[in-house]
Amino acid sequence: MDPHLLRTLVAVLDHRSFSHAASALGYTQSAVSQHIAALEADLGTRLVERRPVAPTPAGARLMEHAPALLLRLDAARADLARLRHARPTRLTLACSPAALTPAVAQALAQLRGDIASLDVEVQVLGRAAVVEDVLTARADLGLIDGIAAPSDPLPLPDLGPGTALATAEQPPAVLFPDRHPLARRRSVRLTDLTQAQWVDAPDTAVPLDRLRAVCRTDGFRPRIRHRGTDLHGLAALAAAGHGLAVLPLSLAATLPGVTAVPVEEPRLVHRTELVHAAHPTDAAQQLADLLLATGRAAAAP
Repeated sequence: MDPHLLRTLVAVLDHRSFSHAASALGYTQSAVSQHIAALEADLGTRLVERRPVAPTPAGARLMEHAPALLLRLDAARADLARLRHARPTRLTLACSPAALTPAVAQALAQLRGDIASLDVEVQVLGRAAVVEDVLTARADLGLIDGIAAPSDPLPLPDLGPGTALATAEQPPAVLFPDRHPLARRRSVRLTDLTQAQWVDAPDTAVPLDRLRAVCRTDGFRPRIRHRGTDLHGLAALAAAGHGLAVLPLSLAATLPGVTAVPVEEPRLVHRTELVHAAHPTDAAQQLADLLLATGRAAAAP
């Protein structure tokens, strides 16, 4: 399967337009049509309905695989590029918002003290973007957060030769407006809140589909959607009564206008995991070692 043809399919179905896909890819519309026809001929089935532009059942099935396939190809190219273009005095760290903690900032300060000439860049991104940037070498290390059962890893895409390691764990908590009746509780059960109003904030709070998965329910429906990585904006929405959200307890307790109530059931932990390539630079490995050591020290009795 030619990856160039597969990228064209993804663009056509993302834009729902041959002409818009051509503009995004820098091709002519005729070339896009030829790519789709060639891919359909290769696979022996129609993938795209033309009027209106939409995936056929076979096209929809292929789109379940296409993003992961293309990401792995980009990751392989990036992994080889690392061998040729090592950047020993530059470090890019990508973090999801709740993963950028004071402990991370302190580890970066220690690293910069150890490597005086180190040029550090920190990017705050959504979880999927963090993983993608690490796999494609736009970032040297990534930190992502999420909830899981105490003995389970976070659900992540296939990292290929990459590595994911836990660096921190703490209880998850629900954000309630300060005057909410449940804000006075010592703890809450997520299963009691499936029909509450929620803020859909997949890049900042725990995504609602993840809450549905761990509680095995189709509840947790959003009242309002928040897009971006602004934790204080999320807290403002929760404080104004637009809906609830789940964050790590230590972070949630610092946000204004809301009360953080720990989750009692189901038994979950909010975990931060470090993601890096199979062969990190010396600076990236040193930061990873610092973060892992900090996590072990925090977990020690």
